Amino acid sequence: MKDREKVLENTIKRCRERDIIIPTFAQQKDPEKVPEQIKSKLKDVGLWDINPLNLFRINWKNDIETGLFGGVNFLEIPREITGVRARIIGLVGKYFPTGAHKVGAAFGCLVPRLVTGEFDPTTQKAVWPSTGNYCRGGAFDCALLACTPVAILPEGMSKERFEWLESIGAEVIKTPGTESNVKEIYDKCWEIRKTRKDCVIFNQFDEFGNSLWHYEVTGSALEEVYHKVKGEKSRLSAYVSATGSAGTIAAGDYLRKKFPQIKVAASEALQCPTLLLNGFGAHRIEGIGDKHVPWIHNVRNTDMIIAIDDENTMRILRLFNEDAGLKILVGEGVKEEVASQLNLLGISSICNLLASIKLAKYYELNEDDVVFIVFTDSADLYQSRLRELTLERGKYLERDAIGDLERYLRGVGIDWLKELTYYDRKAIHNLKYFTWVEQQGKTSEELNELWNPEFWDGVFSRAEKYDRLIEEFNEKTGLLKK
Repeated sequence: MKDREKVLENTIKRCRERDIIIPTFAQQKDPEKVPEQIKSKLKDVGLWDINPLNLFRINWKNDIETGLFGGVNFLEIPREITGVRARIIGLVGKYFPTGAHKVGAAFGCLVPRLVTGEFDPTTQKAVWPSTGNYCRGGAFDCALLACTPVAILPEGMSKERFEWLESIGAEVIKTPGTESNVKEIYDKCWEIRKTRKDCVIFNQFDEFGNSLWHYEVTGSALEEVYHKVKGEKSRLSAYVSATGSAGTIAAGDYLRKKFPQIKVAASEALQCPTLLLNGFGAHRIEGIGDKHVPWIHNVRNTDMIIAIDDENTMRILRLFNEDAGLKILVGEGVKEEVASQLNLLGISSICNLLASIKLAKYYELNEDDVVFIVFTDSADLYQSRLRELTLERGKYLERDAIGDLERYLRGVGIDWLKELTYYDRKAIHNLKYFTWVEQQGKTSEELNELWNPEFWDGVFSRAEKYDRLIEEFNEKTGLLKK
């Protein structure tokens, strides 16, 4: 028997023993397609429970009230906060299992390997190199499969990440540095490749399943929200995403197919402006790694680079979460219902918000323009950072809130951004050479392929193929017939 066939046999047996049914991409796009017998059981399963049924909650449509599914979870940030006429709307990542949308990226990387016999959960460990939420998502998926996750992340990340990983049984490897120290993570991956034969590495920065998941699931969710909120004269004008692993920004490729006039912008930390200035440095915007261009970033589809000062994100984190900040916002005309939901924005979500305001001002967008962003996770994952800020700076007062609102939201300017020409894009694309060809074993020929639009059309067409394989896999476990 061929090796892959044997591995596939082991995986099918494991899933049968643990009642694991794998959802298709189509079901994650439209949870109404989930079988009724699964929906009936989900009602009694908590969102964070280590239960295989929660694989079906890897979508943007979880309804917390019913335990089932509804419309896409989103929040529109009002003009009283943004100070611009354009409508700025974010998808909400808090209502995924683990509290962050990265569990979807992990699914997109893991499942194709499972259903093709490239990963054996009965004998191998899954390695998740990350700056935070991705390894949490991967560890969650592994817990459902009863296999051991190995989480690699910088030692300077928030305490909440490490505590949760340890609670779920992950092997945690801490690498030097903070958010922008991605090379140190890659170095540890090479060490593991050479010394640990029982490990398979799922690198979100070069696994096309990451971008494919966001193209299919996040892209379609954004389109659905637009059709729900649009007016008679509305235009879907822009999509803004922090690059990070460049998975989430792939939703912009989907939107470009549907709305060719759209502007796609990539945001990053001003303290580490790799795309904007070929720069380097450390920063505090947790959730986005830097100092390289991810292999899976289709740079040719990026129209603008926007850098955000990490000090601004930390100030707005306090404004949106401290009592004094919420009081000032409500006094400025923000509805209490909206103010109470601002804790849905984590640090990188705030980065996306500030970048979208810069973009709206740069292009002079008006009330007919709709700008989409993604709130990747919520402030729930950064409570330790809020406590640290209080210890460092003292209690947050109303005068602090007034200053932060006026200067760091309404006072946002159009500095530290760049509208990209064709050759600007090509220059950023070429930067991949120094990480991926010189350090990570890719070839120049592979790099040149990434510049061709046809290559990405091929990547983003794989969902249908994977869905067929998932359906065949589920058929072999026999669980859907029970």
